[in-house]
Amino acid sequence: MRITQLRRSRHRFLALLGTAALALAGAVALPSTAQAANILSNPGFETGSLSPWSCSGNLGSIVSSPVHGGSKALAGAVSSSDNAQCTQTVSVQPNTTYSLSGWVRGSYVYLGVDGGASTWTTSPSAYSRLSVSFTTGASQTSAKIYVHGWYAQGTYYADDVSLDGPGGGGGSDSQAPTAPTSLTSTGKTSSSVSLSWGASSDNVGVTGYDVYTGSNQVLSVSGTSATVSGLSPSTAYSFTVKARDAAGNTSAASNSVSVTTSAGGGGGTGFKQAAPYLFEGWGDPPNPTTVMNATGVKWFTMAFVLDSGGCNPAWDGSRALTGGVDQTAINQIRSAGGDIVPSFGGWQGSKLGANCSSASALAGALQKVIDAYSLKAIDMDIENTDEFENEAVQARILTALKTVKANNPGLKTIVTFGTSTTGPTYYGNRLIEQAQSLNANIDVFTIMPFDFGGGSDMYGNTVNATEGLKAKLKSTFGWDDATAYSHIGISGMNGLSDQQENTTPAIWTQIRDWANGHHIARLAYWAVNRDRPCPGGGVVSNCSGISQSTWQFTSITAGFTG
Repeated sequence: MRITQLRRSRHRFLALLGTAALALAGAVALPSTAQAANILSNPGFETGSLSPWSCSGNLGSIVSSPVHGGSKALAGAVSSSDNAQCTQTVSVQPNTTYSLSGWVRGSYVYLGVDGGASTWTTSPSAYSRLSVSFTTGASQTSAKIYVHGWYAQGTYYADDVSLDGPGGGGGSDSQAPTAPTSLTSTGKTSSSVSLSWGASSDNVGVTGYDVYTGSNQVLSVSGTSATVSGLSPSTAYSFTVKARDAAGNTSAASNSVSVTTSAGGGGGTGFKQAAPYLFEGWGDPPNPTTVMNATGVKWFTMAFVLDSGGCNPAWDGSRALTGGVDQTAINQIRSAGGDIVPSFGGWQGSKLGANCSSASALAGALQKVIDAYSLKAIDMDIENTDEFENEAVQARILTALKTVKANNPGLKTIVTFGTSTTGPTYYGNRLIEQAQSLNANIDVFTIMPFDFGGGSDMYGNTVNATEGLKAKLKSTFGWDDATAYSHIGISGMNGLSDQQENTTPAIWTQIRDWANGHHIARLAYWAVNRDRPCPGGGVVSNCSGISQSTWQFTSITAGFTG
């Protein structure tokens, strides 16, 4: 299969090169056309939204870095089965030569017109300009401009796309389409709603439809039906649809339709998990059965699955996936009636997200661990500059999580990342935005409210950070308070943090009670290895550095019910 795909790729490259060469050669012989203003709408993506561009597989998003000009650019999160093609249809005049150009960055990025000329670049590490000319047919009145990457080649970026030539009809089109009619729901599940509506009309032509929940655009399609996925069970959503034409004119909204998703199967309205971290390669790891019997805790977050080389998962990057101390601990936990969620990543070491070459390769590595332990949930602990502060790697991780979630019905996906005292940082916000854009359907966004830089009020800072996360989830996904809380996790640090912040048992109890009162999804802390007293011991691997009872933080965490 891999050989076949490579051959197809090579043939596609040669075909595109031939098409581009013929188009460029033909353009030389055609009469030139006086240059006009750029007739594309939102050419530099400065509106902060995709419209009127439409991207295949919901793989397009607007980013703030890297950009060529202005403050925004387009990112296409290419997968192994989708080249993340983004298109815009515009009105053009027949028998007219147009000049198409744009700035792109990434591996094998293409720019062209549907059914006509195209051009591409290989792997620029910085923005590179592409340009190509084409001539419309004798009766052609519209053209679909596209930009896309290549399969499994990673995220590409595009900015400042320009189509120079006269607009359709010899003048500007300022007339908006009519509003779509008869919007109705044609089906629903616990995580999706299917919609259909009556077509709009326009003086030139309708080119697409944008689907909204509240004021948030969640989908762009070319036809009169759509399925919105990534929704929460037993939750009411209100939908409207707007039409747009090639000039970017947008219609009034359709009628509104309210739909409540079906209840989730086997577990009520949401995922709840009290799962402190346990690390078998560090800090005098305790016998998990002893801890379970003393505290009542049932779940553990097992740290850390890393890359042992070649995108192959291993515990701590060095211990075999099965047959070692980690499997022994997991067997003990399950024999005592509990279960585990493995954590991929962490602060240091060779991460699978950063080192696997593509989202499909990363999904394959995750699947090895899922299969080895018949997992119900996985956690991606996204930290440091190699994963958290790399937007392409963020997209790779989210796309891989989307893939394994689709391939393993019922699997819960968790992402864990750092935070400020007021909520997600730039990269945390970017992660959430990419999750929405990619329709990754993440179950829990877990923040780590510690190492703020010396904050003394660990309860207040944790609550404020969590409320900031809630606000971001609401604005990004269109959720209400209850839905946003049900997608939130907190992962603290018991006792002294790396920056000498002190979370005492009393403070951790306050945090747990707040978490229960707001019905969040997950409570964890770092780590059970440190859940032992050593007053004045400092920040060490096998005790908390403060006065406490043995396993006290785990006992408190076990009282989390959501």
